[in-house]
Order: sequence, then structure tokens, then C-alpha cells
Amino acid sequence: MLVRLKLGTPESVARDILSRLRMAGLAVHRTAHEGRIRIAAVGDLSAVDWAEVARWEGVDGAEPLKRPFKLASRAFHPHDTIVSVGRADIGSDQIVLMAGPCSIEGETQAFTIAEAVARAGATVMRGGAYKPRTSPYAFQGLGEEGLKLLRRAADAFGLAVVSEVMDSQQVPLLARYADILQIGARNMQNYALLREVGHADKPVLLKRGLASTIEEWLLSAEHIMAQGNSQVILCERGIRTFETYTRNTLDLNAVPVVKELSHLPIVVDPSHGVGIRDKVAPMARAAVAAGADGLIIEVHHDPDRALSDGPQSLYPEQFTELVQQIRTIAEVVGRRV
Repeated sequence: MLVRLKLGTPESVARDILSRLRMAGLAVHRTAHEGRIRIAAVGDLSAVDWAEVARWEGVDGAEPLKRPFKLASRAFHPHDTIVSVGRADIGSDQIVLMAGPCSIEGETQAFTIAEAVARAGATVMRGGAYKPRTSPYAFQGLGEEGLKLLRRAADAFGLAVVSEVMDSQQVPLLARYADILQIGARNMQNYALLREVGHADKPVLLKRGLASTIEEWLLSAEHIMAQGNSQVILCERGIRTFETYTRNTLDLNAVPVVKELSHLPIVVDPSHGVGIRDKVAPMARAAVAAGADGLIIEVHHDPDRALSDGPQSLYPEQFTELVQQIRTIAEVVGRRV
């Protein structure tokens, strides 16, 4: 249920309303829009007389939140959420560029790529230290040593860090090194992990599942937000379809649809979306034109020898050229890099 308070309602009255709703057994979440406090009350709504609530001091009205994703919906939070990390304001007019290798392989690799993507215009470095691989015999990442290298390389060139967390026990470790905790596509519905990052004081990059609907994706965001963490960044990274000419089918329809349904920022991962190096740039350009708030792109200085995802990784010079193209498109759609 959405409870709207009157303009100018004193803070003491707002706190009293929140307290009374909690005493009725409801979880309450608060936001504001155009100077008015808005409260989302979730739980067993039948325990409350909502007609009576509408008559409480300071209450302007109460109405159902019809979407199953309550906190992620624009009905609760009408204006765009902006997640600020370092020099990146994700969800603002800035197109945020996150770039780096699929996985951290060593010191030389990490520092070489960090320098290249920073020089091109990236503000966030991506890199995996714990890698979910289809084969148990594939490279699984360097673990904490990889996180240390990632952090050092990013700091050397003024970049923030995004890296994937694989299970709930890893959250404290990843939170020591990463500025953004990434939930991978395979873990989008790992609810124990979602609850754990929901308690973390870190932004969360939530990738769409391999065959998940937009509603399922937003409900996964809801699991995080229900624990108190509203700093959620959605990431479209392609879904599994019948098509075999690309690794996945990059669903750019999701960008304007999510923008209409939710206030959360959305970035696009064209690297995983297509899985083919020469198709990454056109889909990245299309994503920006479609309204994405940022891109997360795999870059490697020697992709033929990369230990994971080499075929979809851009060379640094390709990434530099792409950033120049993105700058042009961003200007056309009223944004900036």
C-alpha cells in the first residue's frame, strides 16, 4: 500500500505514522517526491483499516501499489534513482562506462587494461576474481589475490571497481575491495545472496537471468531493496533464445520498458549480450540510443590469450573508438559521457 503524506507534514507526524504502521505488523519504506513523503507499507494489508489510515493526521491518501515489485516501481518512487560511485553518477545524464577484463589474470594484465580504459573515458573498472564457469575445469579466477590486484589497478588510474560476488559468504570479502557488488545472471534468483547484499552498504549491479522475464528481474531487485539497500543498478546482458548465431539475444526492448516501470538505473552488457567482438560496438551504440544509463564492456589487451571470454573482448583501441562514437550519440540524446 502507498501512503502519501500531505505537503509540509512535520517530521514528528511522519515518524508517528511509520511507527503505527510497523506496530500493525507491516514493513515500511520511505521516500519523497516533490517535497511530499511517500510510504510503502508491505505485508498483511488486511490487518489494517486503510480507510481509517487515510484519515490520520498528515495523511493525504492511501492506495494500492499494484505492481508486484513495490519498492522498485515508479508508483512508489516516481523520480529516477541515481547511484553515485566515485566519478560515476549512474542514472543521471551521464552515460557511465564500465570496462575491463572478464577476469583478473595477473598484475601486468590488470594495470595495462586499467590504464587503457581510464584513458579512453571509463570511470569504473570491471573484473572478475571469482568466476562462475560452465565447466569445472575452466579458469575460476584468482580469488582474493585477484581482488587485491583489481583494487590496486583501479586506484592507480582513478577508477571505481565492480566485481561479482558468488555466494552470501563472499559478501564481506568483496565489499572490502569492490565499490559495486555484481550479482551474475546465474545468481539472479539466488534469494539468500540477494538478501545478503541487501544488507550491505554497497551498490549492487543485478544482471538479468538467462531466461528471466522483466518482472522476475525487477522482483529480484525487490528482494535486495526489501532489506534496506535501494542502490540497485539493473544490467541487461542478453537472454537465452532459439538463436544460435550469437551467444545470447541482447534484449534492448528491456531498456525503455524498465525505464517506464522502474526508477532504478539500467546499464547494458553488449559483450555477454552477443559474445562476438565485432558485434559489441553496434549493440553498445544501440543501447545508448535506446536510453541505457551506462555500458559494461569487456576489454583485453591480448584477447587471444585471455583465460576467459577472449572472443568477445574488445582491444583497447577498439574500446577507445567506441567511446568516441558513444560521446556523439550521447550528445544527440541529451546526455554526456
